Amino acid sequence: MADDRIGIGALIRQLEGDFPDVTISKIRFLESEGLVEPARTPSGYRKYSDGDVERLRFVLTAQRDRFWPLKVIRERLDAMDRGLAVADDGEVVPPPAPVDDSGRLSARADRPLRLTAIELQHAADIDTSTFRELISYGLLPKDREHFDADDLDVARICGSLVAAGIDVRHLRPFKSAAERELSPADHVLGQQGLRGRGADAGGVDDESVRRMVLEGCLDLHIALVRRVLGSAG
Repeated sequence: MADDRIGIGALIRQLEGDFPDVTISKIRFLESEGLVEPARTPSGYRKYSDGDVERLRFVLTAQRDRFWPLKVIRERLDAMDRGLAVADDGEVVPPPAPVDDSGRLSARADRPLRLTAIELQHAADIDTSTFRELISYGLLPKDREHFDADDLDVARICGSLVAAGIDVRHLRPFKSAAERELSPADHVLGQQGLRGRGADAGGVDDESVRRMVLEGCLDLHIALVRRVLGSAG
């Protein structure tokens, strides 16, 4: 596979059109500050990836147009590394959950989302009391330094239900029901002798079967609820 990374001279040529004052010493200073970490060849030459170039563009723009100090830039880069987005005004926000044409959640972004407790509360629009209750009732994991995109989905949905007047303790059965829905998937895996067989071995991998069965359970649940609502109407 070809290595598309470039040397520092080519990097300067890419950047100097937008940043005429950029120099090799400037790039090396930003590297010494930990804002970019290029790969090194065995002989010690720096090699910059497309991600490194975009990272440097962000840093240089923040310095030139926003006059952000390095501490602020470093904090925003850390947020971006954790899958968050940085608005033009510097606000750190989680990206919207990606969905496919059917409305299902689709594959996550290349950078897995990692939120602190405070960031999760802000993104889900829940207060600290609700956040603590969600952990207490097992709806969010405890003793977690960072929360992922699935945790954010759970917190957002729970937050909307709490806002509608439902107590967090009444949401605990949903977690139990979700755990019970793993049973049919495990049953299918066991019955078909698929457990532990990867796709490379000519089988269907466990995760694909599990996801297929769980999505079917979810579709059935939604269909039954719609039928009950239709009957009630």
